[in-house]
Amino acid sequence: MRQAQSKAPGEALSRFVDAVQTNCHIADARHAGEMPLCIYLLQLREFYRWQRGLAFGAELPRAALGAWIAEREALWDGLAEHAIGALPCADAQVDAFDAATINIALRSSGWYYGAGLIGPGRPVFFVAELDRADTVDVDGETIDVAVCGRELARGLAAPPAVLAPGPQIVLRRAALARWLWEKFEAHGLRPGHGPFAELARERGLAASADFDAALPQLLDELAPVLLLHEVGELRAGRTLGQRWGELRIAVADDRRAELRLRAVRDHIADCGTTLPALLRAGAATPLHFWFAGYEGHREALFPGLPRAYAAWRDGDGGSALARAAAAGAAHFEALAGELLALAAPARSQGADAVARRLEHPSAICLA
Repeated sequence: MRQAQSKAPGEALSRFVDAVQTNCHIADARHAGEMPLCIYLLQLREFYRWQRGLAFGAELPRAALGAWIAEREALWDGLAEHAIGALPCADAQVDAFDAATINIALRSSGWYYGAGLIGPGRPVFFVAELDRADTVDVDGETIDVAVCGRELARGLAAPPAVLAPGPQIVLRRAALARWLWEKFEAHGLRPGHGPFAELARERGLAASADFDAALPQLLDELAPVLLLHEVGELRAGRTLGQRWGELRIAVADDRRAELRLRAVRDHIADCGTTLPALLRAGAATPLHFWFAGYEGHREALFPGLPRAYAAWRDGDGGSALARAAAAGAAHFEALAGELLALAAPARSQGADAVARRLEHPSAICLA
């Protein structure tokens, strides 16, 4: 394990970071408008907070924020037609998606570069401190894990964990911290009885000061949940094979179908790996955390899973969740097989058939 020391970037790294941030702007210019309006505005608020170096609980000046959003959207308008640019690295211009080459050059600096796709045709880039380099055993194979901290460049979308080529798992602690803050802030505005409310009560998170004090330990405790999911993604990818990626590309023009395909794979990963591991570990906070992010198409395709979570909260020892996870794994693996069989050589025909199958009531797991 290697620990990185926090330090300021030098001149060469600063030029590199600026170039990465420009690519982030280009990616946002192309894809930010795909988000639902409420998510778009929320992510803009947090992006402003990050860019300005503001504390999570700092009040955001409405007028300054509004002017900044207008400037940001004007910047995007001017970049929407630009191509993703090569990056200055080690006295050469390196393709922005060649993260492996770039990270070899960055290795001695204590920084990490991430590049990839979070959906068909939607790139994401970032530069961060490399907190440590780790490994995890996956079915007898050693997989590298990069644990990243403070971020110097990032886009509007900042997934807290990704499965990168190699394969390698990348954990972004700063992105996880911001996700937790967004949930905590929403909980403060609308206190309820959902999973994050359970987490907040369990950890005594009543005010911003409580959140700040608890955050380092929460990150240590919850990052392994993200790691488990990415391990599940790796296993699912190996089971589904290359044709699954081709299928996602084929339905890329159908946003709903693409999101449902992603949800199917997520269910295979989580029902087969994440939830069984969390139940074996027995700790409450990680399960509350996992269910705090359970929404959208994942919930639509498996609406019974929250009932099993409620049974666990009521003290059944996790038996309902274990049964539901096993049933979900079987259901979504079978559904994925059907979807792959429907993907005809004629891409448009196969994509249409896949979209119809994903909308059929039998695609929903009723366990």
